[in-house]
Amino acid sequence: MKLAFVGGGTMAEAMVERLIAGGVATPEQVNVVDISRARRELLKERYRVATHEAASECVCGADVVVLAVKPQDLEKVAPQVGKLEDGQLLLSILAGTKLERLVSHFRHPLIVRAMPNTPAQIGLGMTVWTATPDVVDAHVDRARTILSALGDELFVPDEKYVDMATALSGSGPAYVFLFVEALIDGAVGIGMPRSMAERLAVQTVRGSTEYLAKSGRHPAELRNMVTSPGGTTAAALHELEKGSLRTLVAEAIAAAYARTKTL
Repeated sequence: MKLAFVGGGTMAEAMVERLIAGGVATPEQVNVVDISRARRELLKERYRVATHEAASECVCGADVVVLAVKPQDLEKVAPQVGKLEDGQLLLSILAGTKLERLVSHFRHPLIVRAMPNTPAQIGLGMTVWTATPDVVDAHVDRARTILSALGDELFVPDEKYVDMATALSGSGPAYVFLFVEALIDGAVGIGMPRSMAERLAVQTVRGSTEYLAKSGRHPAELRNMVTSPGGTTAAALHELEKGSLRTLVAEAIAAAYARTKTL
């Protein structure tokens, strides 16, 4: 599969790495355009892909054009890409950028809008995606092949769920990192060495989420299994509930969703 990346930032690099590692594309089938000479040289050296300064040099002949620039750069980049070829699929990972806007800028009917997240860099990402009505089964298969190389993927028929996913899975790793940071700082506060606290916190979160995923049980059921009446866990959970943890998380997701709709 021939791929052209318009934008060579962190997420584009993650996609290039996973697609090549997974055999979806060879280095010779990947072209990347980026305005930064340093990024072009890094990607060329690290992955042996062709890099370009001009978008028009990158997209010609590609099966899929991956749009991976900042949302605010769309108006500037679209004219540089120019008219896409019949049958080319445009796959956008621009946060908050709706299909209608993409169709308007590129005047092209075959568009997929996807929201991956940063764990895609190690093949454990979560991507929620949707497509324009003109995207047929062959294009859906191409999109799914690309996105599944990053981890799990979920197609949704209504674009509103992509915006919602941006607030949950897209921004979610930051919430998890903050929680892990808080666990570490809390343990250091009671006298544990920081290196020990980091190791315990990271493995506890990793093991807990993997256990949750494989158990098939509701999180509340697993939480109750850990919580003995009058025990240490009950005391800790009481403080978290007293601090309105659930409300704060819900408000954080709502704030991210509201921001997504304004991008």
